[in-house]
Amino acid sequence: MSVATFAAGCFWGVEAAFRAVDGVTATAVGYIGGATDRPTYEDVCSGQTGHAEAVEIQFDADRVSYEKLLDVFFACHDPTTLNRQGPDVGTQYRSAVFYHDAVQQAAAAEAKQKLEGEERSSGSIVTEISPAATFFRAEEYHQQYLEKRGQSSCRLG
Repeated sequence: MSVATFAAGCFWGVEAAFRAVDGVTATAVGYIGGATDRPTYEDVCSGQTGHAEAVEIQFDADRVSYEKLLDVFFACHDPTTLNRQGPDVGTQYRSAVFYHDAVQQAAAAEAKQKLEGEERSSGSIVTEISPAATFFRAEEYHQQYLEKRGQSSCRLG
């Protein structure tokens, strides 16, 4: 199995989007990219840890490509808003790809550049592309949060 890690705002909806992809074998929501060891949800929400809410994905590369996962990532959020997705504001809601190897890094950079050049892009793509660091799994009640509640998304309206 291969691993991918993405941050695209509140992790509940992002996890649901990836769970629907054929070839994704497991997901976990958690925190990555900050300085605090073993942060809690409350720690991350304070905006003081530097972590982003993120989804770690295990996938079968024979069934789904990393490039397809990047397509899902960019489609499930607005990569032009800095530290914000919908009503959620703060660095923990930033847009980020946390790559696990040089191949993922190159693919993420290419996807970002391609999106930047598309006419439908409403602004600069602010998605950061950073090496994956320690991923801290979020509290159990956050795992598959929407699925447990019979919801497919957390979009308002």
